[in-house]
Amino acid sequence: MTLPPTRRVIGPVARAGERPVGAARPRVSFEFFPPKTEKMEASLWEAITRLAPLDPAFVSVTYGAGGSTRERTHRTVKRILDETSLKPAAHLTCVGASRAEVDEVIHDYWNIGVRHIVSLRGDPPPGEGGIGGVYVPREDGYKNATELTAALRGIAPFEVLVGVYPERHPESPSLDHDIDVLKAKVDAGATLGISQFFFDIDAFLRFVDKARAAGITIPIVPGVMPVTNFKGLKTMSAACQTSVPSWLANLFEGLDEDPETRRLIACSVAAEMCAKLQEQGFNDFHFYTLNRADLVYAICRVLGVRETAPAHEAAA
Repeated sequence: MTLPPTRRVIGPVARAGERPVGAARPRVSFEFFPPKTEKMEASLWEAITRLAPLDPAFVSVTYGAGGSTRERTHRTVKRILDETSLKPAAHLTCVGASRAEVDEVIHDYWNIGVRHIVSLRGDPPPGEGGIGGVYVPREDGYKNATELTAALRGIAPFEVLVGVYPERHPESPSLDHDIDVLKAKVDAGATLGISQFFFDIDAFLRFVDKARAAGITIPIVPGVMPVTNFKGLKTMSAACQTSVPSWLANLFEGLDEDPETRRLIACSVAAEMCAKLQEQGFNDFHFYTLNRADLVYAICRVLGVRETAPAHEAAA
């Protein structure tokens, strides 16, 4: 399977912060979401157990709109700390909470041993515009991820990860505005950028080039979403305004009742995307797992990422 052509870097790799072509073992990281039920919790821990031996740089745990999963996120992060050697990066938002309430969460995370936080503004909860609706910050709260990032760094020396949108944030007037926002986050103390998932590699490369031209030097890690449910993908893409190219739609056309073929295609597309990004000097990848390990594990194997310890030892 061949994805559309992607422009190549002419001469040496020109993107500061990215690893050189031909670098050693890729660094990977994984995103999970906190489970709602016992069955979902079992599935999550099956995924964590399978992926942990791949020695990810960190694993992130999401936070619901308006902080709706706050307790479940905290509980999942605590269990990862207690039962594994993984480094959890807890998502934290400033929607629907006062500065004092957010600061309390920050202190709690530091005290239990969390050293990585994903700093996000967050989406308005239902009743306040819904996902993608109009965001109105609380008067006594942090206004955005920049303020939250500054608060995190002011409280403790966290590694602060922030989100980037290669195809523009849904509420942003332009990519230039997004670059200005990212620069402000870096000035506030952000140490790593993680991209929203994308399928247009050129759009991601253009974003990174604009960031580097603006003097932003923190690593920007591409976010990779292996696709098996194309209808679900279209829903998620609409919410974050990520483009779904026609070539991807064509690959999944007529496969609604053929999950095995969809899985094979999903693995192939994601692996080739990563290979093309490696050609451009990227060797770090953040996988949106949707709490499933099989596809991500296979893609990591294709990339040359192997277990650093036997699976049974990691699960012990």
